[in-house]
Amino acid sequence: MTNELFNRNRYSAILQAAEDEVITESKVRDVPLPGNRTLALITLDNNQDYKRPNTLGPNTLAQLGELLVTLAQRAGAGEIHAVAVTGKRFNFAAGADLSLVGQIPDTVAARQMAELGHDTLGLFSKLGVPSFALVNGMALGGGLEVALHCDYRVLDSSCPAVAFPETYLGLVPGWGGATITPNLIGIENALRVIIENPLKMNRMLGAEQAYELGLFDRLINPVNFIEDSLKFITAVLDGEKVKRPNEPGKLERAVKWDAAIKIARKSLEQKIGEVPQAPYRALEILAAVKKGDREAGFELENQALGDLVASDQFMASMYGFNLVQKRAKRPVGAPDSALARPITKVGVIGAGLMASQFALLFARRLQVPVVMTDLDQERVDRGVASVQAEIDKLLDKNRISTDTHARLKGLVTGTTDRQQFADCDWVIEAVFEELSVKQQVFSEFEEIVPEDAIMATNTSSLSVAEIGEPLKHPERLIGFHFFNPVAVMPLVEVVKVDSTSDETLATAMAVAKQLKKNAVIVRDRPGFVVNRLLARMLGEVMHAVDTGTSAEVADTALEPMGLPMSPFTLLELIGLKVGAHVLRSHHEPYPDRFFDSASLHDLADRDAKLLKRDGKGSVTGYTRELQAVVGSEGNSPLTAEQLLERTQNALADEVKIMLDEQVVTAAEDLDLCLILGAGFPLINGGLTPYLDRIGASERVFGGTFHTPKILGAATREAAS
Repeated sequence: MTNELFNRNRYSAILQAAEDEVITESKVRDVPLPGNRTLALITLDNNQDYKRPNTLGPNTLAQLGELLVTLAQRAGAGEIHAVAVTGKRFNFAAGADLSLVGQIPDTVAARQMAELGHDTLGLFSKLGVPSFALVNGMALGGGLEVALHCDYRVLDSSCPAVAFPETYLGLVPGWGGATITPNLIGIENALRVIIENPLKMNRMLGAEQAYELGLFDRLINPVNFIEDSLKFITAVLDGEKVKRPNEPGKLERAVKWDAAIKIARKSLEQKIGEVPQAPYRALEILAAVKKGDREAGFELENQALGDLVASDQFMASMYGFNLVQKRAKRPVGAPDSALARPITKVGVIGAGLMASQFALLFARRLQVPVVMTDLDQERVDRGVASVQAEIDKLLDKNRISTDTHARLKGLVTGTTDRQQFADCDWVIEAVFEELSVKQQVFSEFEEIVPEDAIMATNTSSLSVAEIGEPLKHPERLIGFHFFNPVAVMPLVEVVKVDSTSDETLATAMAVAKQLKKNAVIVRDRPGFVVNRLLARMLGEVMHAVDTGTSAEVADTALEPMGLPMSPFTLLELIGLKVGAHVLRSHHEPYPDRFFDSASLHDLADRDAKLLKRDGKGSVTGYTRELQAVVGSEGNSPLTAEQLLERTQNALADEVKIMLDEQVVTAAEDLDLCLILGAGFPLINGGLTPYLDRIGASERVFGGTFHTPKILGAATREAAS
């Protein structure tokens, strides 16, 4: 029977490769049930700190497979009447052990990993008795697939996250998830969970959302989770029928399924282009499994994982993922956190759009009074009203309670009386991006705030040191550069100047953490990291337009880079005036590398648009205003290939210069900034591994930013 159901020897190659695996043991105990019945309860436990999630590596899966074979034998002998699987305290399973990915040598081994997952988890439906998943905590990726293979599933209502993050990481749910999910909850819900949510910065489901979608049969209170789960198991064994209203019917399979796939494909093409492989491979599987054939779906998953795990895109994704999950949480260069000062009141200088976003964020996350000011009471009132309206929206969306709603409204005030800043210990300016204006503001407010209050500037392109020149206490100065929209973008560039004290820097890092932002410490150089590289890229694009390259070629030439949006979409998002200012502010200190664009300034002054859109907001072409400036500085058009290579080379050149200038401590911090602050895709690993892989680093300076280890299997094989 062992050979029929599970044979460890089939997977010897992948088991030997995973020698560093942290084993999650499958511990089993018998639990008596009413009616003289017995439940075999499996607990997944990696024997680590309960805060460290269970993961599923090859050896863990093999051990679980052998245990399930034993339980199938016991079921056949009438010793047990049901099998259930749960997790250790607060945790079910976080999916595959991704730390082992670098040890998978080739596509054959990668496919073997997929087959091992299918063969092991598939045993939950071959036990001869009902199987139950008692999901008592986070269930991600392979952890959720464990539950899906069981006949029935219950979920702890306090579970913080249920998700398939695979397409975010360059994979597909490859242990049954892509096949079982649409046949359980319908194609539209499956598209949301498997493709849409991961591509929205890895959005996850809460417990109630997961239950309402139909991924689970019951939502159970954590106080009596095991006891109530056992009651559910008993009821099922006694014959209770479980209804699953979202399971697809004949009409959905015949008509709705293909239509939903077609719409999803078009949406992917518009949002992410065609460079990322994983979302499209997932879409292919979802399209193919509408007849409910599990074996055929599992084979497609095997093929997809075999190809993707060994791909450059996945290796780059893991590099980027590790930056976000590890490096971002331990910022390089941060002083001892014990030096940080407590913040009890925040002052926001300005009451415009950015200032209003600051006020809401600081009030919500720090839970301290926030006072706003501006040139006149009308502007102040508008700013405060904007914040109050956003607080109302949070309540309407059930993201805050009524008590929190009232408290936040009471925390945010506005005034033209600057003396109200006299007890602020953190002051941040969000005024016009002009050096003299910011200097004047800081000079005036320094006379009002306490001597040890932090003076933070949100400048995106000016020198922080020059802004702080009028200060009598420059040690309190820090750059604190957010990205728009402030509530969404996770990055803050913390700009340290020579005068910044360790206490100020430690406080800034602590505040960023309290705001739930990832902070990267950068040197005070023009544009810091994100804006400097975007300016170099956009300068190349606008220069191409000005010298005769068509709008369509200029806007689409960079598509192979897999960027989150096209250059003209980005310019319209940030605003043409801001874009023109950014290009000029970089051209002035570096005229030999950064192109200014008189035509962009002209378009900005006329409040022109670059893109034509239909009634749904989809881009349909380019405006006459943009077409009119093509060739305004000459007629030397570039092909798409030429512009792409020029831009790649320019970025490699700028990265090398920035690292030589020590704008950040390492290429990893630069990549982290671009991933978190500009949405650079994980499938590139940010920017520097991409520049290495496509040869731009070699073309520009005859080297690479990284060792071959992180560049991907395909790249390593090509190099050898």
